[in-house]
Amino acid sequence: MTRKIAEVASKVGVSEATVSRVLNSKPGVAAATRQAVLTALDVLGYERPTKLRGVRARLVGLVLPELQNPIFPALAEAVGGALVQLGFTPVICTRTVGGLTEAEYATMLIDQQVSGVVFCGGLTEPEHEQLLSRGVPVVMLNAAKAYPGFPRVSTDDVAAVQMAYRHLTSLGHRRIGLLVGPEGHEPSHRKVSAMRDLTARSDGAVTGLISHAMFSFEGGHAAAADLIEAGATGLICGSDVLALGATRAARRVGKRVPEDVSVVGFDDSAFMNYADPPLTTLRQPIESMARAAVTLLVNQIGGRTTTTAPKELLHEPELVVRGSTGPTFETTL
Repeated sequence: MTRKIAEVASKVGVSEATVSRVLNSKPGVAAATRQAVLTALDVLGYERPTKLRGVRARLVGLVLPELQNPIFPALAEAVGGALVQLGFTPVICTRTVGGLTEAEYATMLIDQQVSGVVFCGGLTEPEHEQLLSRGVPVVMLNAAKAYPGFPRVSTDDVAAVQMAYRHLTSLGHRRIGLLVGPEGHEPSHRKVSAMRDLTARSDGAVTGLISHAMFSFEGGHAAAADLIEAGATGLICGSDVLALGATRAARRVGKRVPEDVSVVGFDDSAFMNYADPPLTTLRQPIESMARAAVTLLVNQIGGRTTTTAPKELLHEPELVVRGSTGPTFETTL
């Protein structure tokens, strides 16, 4: 007990006597300090005293699939900032090699009596059922698939492909490759469906080439190499990281970007304006998506959800044109 009190006191920056007064429900402690001590108990993994367990911590879990892709730290910053403004404390959980799985994070967050959870990415079926059965408020942000019972906030993938496709066709591209994530990934599936619809409506004027890859620089390189070999002069990529891999793939086979191959990314993550060449990309509206996700979550926490609450809120991206796209060689003759 002495060690626990000392750790909590150090974490909060108060005396051990103050922590002891909170644990024993004694008067003379400011409300904000009392809440900070209880939050520190939760964060450090200590159980609250029995008489305090009914006081739910204002903690909100934010579970991310990784931090290597710059879009996820950007989402974490935006969601975390929105939560703090409303008096909640974000607890960021991210998968790492040898670390906790999303299922283990879900269990840990439930044990910590979090007020709710925002998931960026996906859940397994057991996690989904566990969270539903426990009644934990959850919002999915750019979910890997549909999760019945949980509201979602997503970028409009169909609109994104339409914008990129029209941009490339306006530059004269007629063989367009779409490079997206793994099969079974819902946002990738939506992009593929949109691409097939657009090329079908072109009455053969535009050929669509589709390739699936892991969301990594190396995955983008490998998949783009196949699309370029198949004759694609314009590439629409499902992430900026994939687009950077595609740019390297083009150069490895002696192609210039954008003179020979145009590349469009997706996210507008940090530093894409400083890529070589600066990357044309589809900017996700991170701030508005974060606010929407937090609003949906807080409404659940406060019991303000209704039968008319949306199952999914779609946010339209913005095409940001930079130096990685240009007219095809044929149109400049």
